[in-house]
Amino acid sequence: MRGSTAVRTLRAEPLTAAAFAPFGEVLEARGAPDRIINQGLCGRFHDRAGLEFGADGRAGISVFLAEPRALPYRLEMVERHPEGSQAFLPMTAHPFLVIVCPDAGGAPGTPRAFLTDGAQGINLRRGTWHGVLTPLHAPGLFAVVDRIGPGANLEEHWFDAPWEVTAG
Repeated sequence: MRGSTAVRTLRAEPLTAAAFAPFGEVLEARGAPDRIINQGLCGRFHDRAGLEFGADGRAGISVFLAEPRALPYRLEMVERHPEGSQAFLPMTAHPFLVIVCPDAGGAPGTPRAFLTDGAQGINLRRGTWHGVLTPLHAPGLFAVVDRIGPGANLEEHWFDAPWEVTAG
């Protein structure tokens, strides 16, 4: 068993572009679209995330089906992908939990937790410490855009003491 039995509390906050900016982009259709396309029947919110991939990787789209979790949620581990960014696009209109940490000299700093509003996705910058995919409702169905390629692209960090994530 990893870590101690002491639990620290982390309150989830609403996901906003400004609060999430140090970790990546919030993907949402808010405000006026950048362009109107398809004979005037579709608004395009253009180029909302920067995809980052190592020299020998390419973008791939996968579909993830994750088991739903509940709040309070026990956070014991975070991970990062040094070779590429990772975007999570929910395929249902349910909120999900997003946990990220600033980098503190190669290790994760104090985590932050965000709750999406059911109409938001996220793009995590390359090398961003983050929790695992954490849907709060079934089905936990997501399209994921990330790096496909050779080499190690996963680092895990287990906390000495877990965090308990609660609703804001």
